[in-house]
Amino acid sequence: MTLTLTRTHWISIAAVVLALLFAGAATVASAGGDGHSGGRGGTAGAAAAPAAGSPDAGFARDMAVHHQQAVEMSFIVRDRTQDEEVRRLAYDIANTQANQRGMLLGWLDLWGLPKVHPGAEPMAWMAHGDGGHAAHGAQRPGTGAVMPGMATRAELDRLATAGGKQAEVLFLQLMTDHHKGGVAMAEGCADLCTVPEEKALAQGMVDAQQSEMDLMADLLRKRGAAPRA
Repeated sequence: MTLTLTRTHWISIAAVVLALLFAGAATVASAGGDGHSGGRGGTAGAAAAPAAGSPDAGFARDMAVHHQQAVEMSFIVRDRTQDEEVRRLAYDIANTQANQRGMLLGWLDLWGLPKVHPGAEPMAWMAHGDGGHAAHGAQRPGTGAVMPGMATRAELDRLATAGGKQAEVLFLQLMTDHHKGGVAMAEGCADLCTVPEEKALAQGMVDAQQSEMDLMADLLRKRGAAPRA
């Protein structure tokens, strides 16, 4: 029964990832075609680009940073365990989030916006709505984490020195927290962003990361552990 559930999760995640990659490739191609020439046919890179302080730009900048840590954690655990299920999950997360990060940074380039917005606090763009997103995506108090769900330097150091089952459990717990924060951010963009392609990407992140959280909960159960409260 557990094997069937695991395969179902992988099929679901793979389908979402492929859809995102195809959609992203089409978006960047169409945006690049008209964005630099001032034409009206572009989409993400069209003349009416988002402002530097907009939710669209804020999400692109913050999620690029958020994704970078997920890639880092995934590479760490691949060196700390020989378990094929965890290594395969880590590879898929690293590959997917590195590709999405490239899309987000590419949009900032197409919009002519900086990848770092001086004076802007992380997650400030989530306060553009009714305030609910900012509260929902708040980081854990007292951890020193920069954004929702992100691991601290001390937690990354623990992961880098753990091994075997200990490393697997810690990675799955840290990545579950990371995904919870990522889902909150992506839901914020799905509600607040105005660029259709970015909204679609954000919703795709929500769907994929929720599926991955289900899979990680199953992997933790198999190891006699559970996600952190």
